Amino acid sequence: MQYISQGTTPKEHLINIGEVCEAGCRWVQLRLKNVDLARYLQTAIKCREICDQYGAIMIVNDNISVAKASQADGVHLGLQDMSPKEARKILGDNFIIGGTANTIEDCMSHIQDDIDYIGLGPFKYTTTKEKLSPILGVEGYEEVILRLKSKNIEVPIVAIGGIALDNISDIMETGVVGIAVSGMLTNQEDLEEKIQTIKKLITKG
Repeated sequence: MQYISQGTTPKEHLINIGEVCEAGCRWVQLRLKNVDLARYLQTAIKCREICDQYGAIMIVNDNISVAKASQADGVHLGLQDMSPKEARKILGDNFIIGGTANTIEDCMSHIQDDIDYIGLGPFKYTTTKEKLSPILGVEGYEEVILRLKSKNIEVPIVAIGGIALDNISDIMETGVVGIAVSGMLTNQEDLEEKIQTIKKLITKG
């Protein structure tokens, strides 16, 4: 389970990351939009401190230089960002590199670039993404994973985009390895209980 950070300010992102980590999440993606490089780096360094405190993996969205300078564990690249192959040259073999995909063609392109995991989505409509790709649903995941298997390709697929608690079991049955969530864990009550429930649903799948 990956938590993709949310908030109206960098400070809110950090507060939400801290709360989610304290409640048991151990994989965080810092996703800041429309902030300057200095603010992004400053926030990433603080995020690194929070993740270190809880033993959480830290991924930076989009920005290679911020990921490297903040000593993040990895970077997540959108379809319009730098290619994973170029990112690997800059970051080296020890960084986790994830990439967004919407189609089997996106997946194949990422696989050729030796990516570590693919964030496949969106599952359904989500307000956290400005330019939304076509919605996949359960059938979309099944089709992509089936086609990858037919080519004898194994790559970790993480479902992303508008996932609700009652969708998790069905999504996990498609063969994905996990889910990425944002709104489901932001400003929520009983966060620890919710994270435990999500983890159980992922494990059952």
